[in-house]
Amino acid sequence: MVSIMDLWLPVLLSGVVVFIASALAWTVMPHHKPEWNKAPIEDEILAGIKNSNVAPGQYMFPYVECGKDMQDPDNKARWEAGPWGSLIVFPGLPSMGRNMGLSFVFYIFVSVVVAYVCTIGLQQGAEYMQVFQLAGVTAFAAYGLGGIPTGIWFGAPMRTFITNAFDALVYALLTAGLFGWLWPALETGAAAIPGAG
Repeated sequence: MVSIMDLWLPVLLSGVVVFIASALAWTVMPHHKPEWNKAPIEDEILAGIKNSNVAPGQYMFPYVECGKDMQDPDNKARWEAGPWGSLIVFPGLPSMGRNMGLSFVFYIFVSVVVAYVCTIGLQQGAEYMQVFQLAGVTAFAAYGLGGIPTGIWFGAPMRTFITNAFDALVYALLTAGLFGWLWPALETGAAAIPGAG
């Protein structure tokens, strides 16, 4: 049997490698840049938020509660007329250090989940491609599928779905490759070599 503790190295390395790949995807690669644009009335929006003392949180407009509010003709007209959107107000200046640290913790957590699933489905000495397939599918599910319902319900453009799926595929392939390469071999417990067996 293989335990999660036997997989500490692929867990750690895949977390680090995915963290680096994510940083490159968002800072160096061009595919996410067109997803965010400056609002044509940015100054008016900023002034409105400041002057209204809007508290940090998530807001939807036009705001109409399902059920009773939709029975009111004025609310129904506002809802049908649009425009529709959402707004997130941060509690303060976003902290790059904090967010990068939390992202790294997330990537390590996903790698632990991948390790757990692989220990259930695979034995010591499993072939590289067996490990690659199970680790890859698990990692892709974790990185690629979780945000889809939020995107559907809160208006993410199709481009965002595509670029996020591309990132998730890259992260999954990196994770799968490291788990396949470092999976414990049957003979000595050392790292398996890709293609061996």
